[in-house]
Amino acid sequence: MSELLLPPEHRYAEIIKNRVNEEGSELSILNLGPTHPATHGIFQNILLMDGEKIIEAEPTIGYIHRAFEKIAENRPFYQITPLTDRMNYCSSPINNMGWWMTLEKLLDIEVPKRAQYLRVIVMELARITDHIICNSILGVDTGAYTGFLYVFQFREKVYEIYEEICGARLTTNMGRMGGFERDWSPEAFRKLDVFLKDFPIAWKEFENLFERNRIFIDRTVNTGPISAEMAMAYGFTGPNLRAAGVDYDVRVAHPYSSYEDFDFIVPVGKSGDTYDRFCVRNAEVWESLSIIRQALAKMPEGNQFHADVPEYYLPPKEDVYHDMESLIYHFKIVMGEIPVPVAEIYHSVEGGNGEVGFYLVTDGSRTPYRLHFRRPCFIYYQAYPEMIKGAMLSDAIVILSSLNVIAGELDA
Repeated sequence: MSELLLPPEHRYAEIIKNRVNEEGSELSILNLGPTHPATHGIFQNILLMDGEKIIEAEPTIGYIHRAFEKIAENRPFYQITPLTDRMNYCSSPINNMGWWMTLEKLLDIEVPKRAQYLRVIVMELARITDHIICNSILGVDTGAYTGFLYVFQFREKVYEIYEEICGARLTTNMGRMGGFERDWSPEAFRKLDVFLKDFPIAWKEFENLFERNRIFIDRTVNTGPISAEMAMAYGFTGPNLRAAGVDYDVRVAHPYSSYEDFDFIVPVGKSGDTYDRFCVRNAEVWESLSIIRQALAKMPEGNQFHADVPEYYLPPKEDVYHDMESLIYHFKIVMGEIPVPVAEIYHSVEGGNGEVGFYLVTDGSRTPYRLHFRRPCFIYYQAYPEMIKGAMLSDAIVILSSLNVIAGELDA
């Protein structure tokens, strides 16, 4: 079997040539993915096994490579947002807002306070849905389907709010340079109020199902731990870094979109194991709910949902049909004929699973000269072989789920 799985020059081929190691155990090769539900049909791990124990692992990516960065370098700035949707599609509005903030930083655009608060609300909703998906599927991978079915309905409730805001649900293409395309409807706020009333009850019950569950604890405590030093060496950010005991959060370290106006705690773990990653995400959901409530309470009056920048902001469609100046602006913006300075900038936001960054180099033309997306999943996955070394095969699935590796973001 090993000869069929591996080319002769592969380093594992010589190791298993005699099929027996020094201790007398029989070694074997196992492909974990890409055709496995836990690996999303996208990424592969070649495992060197001693029975059910993992001795070594070698990851392979590239099954879903879409060349986002090169596509972006041939698109006008306004047409890049749909690409960001397709990175971490579990919390795409955060990617959208991060990209618009990068352009606003480039062009020195001041976004009205109300638009900034609206952005905070939608980004925290996206963080909640990201954590719902990660933690509920972690439950499924340990044999508990009920929690997943129970809380997943609230992901749909958030998607209904997205739909009221922009008309889309999963890949939202939400926002515009300087704010939002339109003001939020009363129905969007009504659905948000209902969510804030009903979801906390369900989330508390979800926590009760797992956090003191003997089976779940046995499967997750001391499973896939990573130290703070090792996590920082690999470049971890987000919940996976905070679970290892490092309280770094982009919203606090480098505030954006008026996050400095809100009071919230950055949950931190100790051991960096699967259980800590689960608990940190649970706690972050409560903080996100608190931030949303604060943003609603502090929301400035009026209807300022975008900055006053007509050269970068699409005019209302009814004006385009009847006003020549609006038609000209619409054409110039859509076709990418907007002036940008020659610059080199980096901007990051706290994504659902870590620091999402945009490194942009411009040469004054209608498209980026260079654009690099900092995708946290790509960084986590590099540490995965080391985290599963010495673990059991069943632990490998649980560890992967707890890292929240999103396939679309891993292999942009």
